[in-house]
Amino acid sequence: MAKIRKFSALICFGVVLCSFSFTSNAQTGWYEEQQRTFHGGIVAGTNFTQVDGDRYAGFRKVGFNVGAILYAQFAPHVAASMEILYSQKGARAHFAQISTNKVYMVERYRIGLNYAEVPIQLHYYDKRKSHFGAGFSYSQLISSSETVTTTPAFPSNIDLDRQFPFRKFDVNFIAGGNLKLYKGLHLNARFAYSLLPIRKIANTHPELARADQFNNIWTFRLMYLFQ
Repeated sequence: MAKIRKFSALICFGVVLCSFSFTSNAQTGWYEEQQRTFHGGIVAGTNFTQVDGDRYAGFRKVGFNVGAILYAQFAPHVAASMEILYSQKGARAHFAQISTNKVYMVERYRIGLNYAEVPIQLHYYDKRKSHFGAGFSYSQLISSSETVTTTPAFPSNIDLDRQFPFRKFDVNFIAGGNLKLYKGLHLNARFAYSLLPIRKIANTHPELARADQFNNIWTFRLMYLFQ
């Protein structure tokens, strides 16, 4: 909880910084006649995630994706961005199935991963000032959980969180687009995928995994850029 409180404070600082960023540095820009070289705002939306490498498919784990964003304009149609986010990822089983070695019927299975994430992207703007871009993100794991309910009952002496930990960081490729709705308000859709395993098969319980594991995420958000 202490880590979450500290990161929440960092996000709030980022929002304040973005809202007052470089107000005196005006030039022709994206969607205003007078536009700053640096422009900031807030983002809030939802992650739909799965963990590739477990034994379930489907983007059924839903989590928050919230934080602050700062743009730096390099040319009339080109800008870079950096974000500070709180991002929830993971997986959720939606049906019961037999385990790998046919020892258990897995009735319920969930992975919860909470990250402090910093994405960096390069964007291209069209005439309407909608834009699309791609880049990379670095995520630091704040907390994780893995829960399973089986028949017969899973051994009580197995502590999944402690004995089969997730990697403390995640590096993603990201790509997405932003549709301008009205003035500073945009609708954002983004795809992200881990470039490194978040947990290797050798570090997973053999009944619950089939391969190295990777975060696979679709994100839908609203973004407001301060004017």
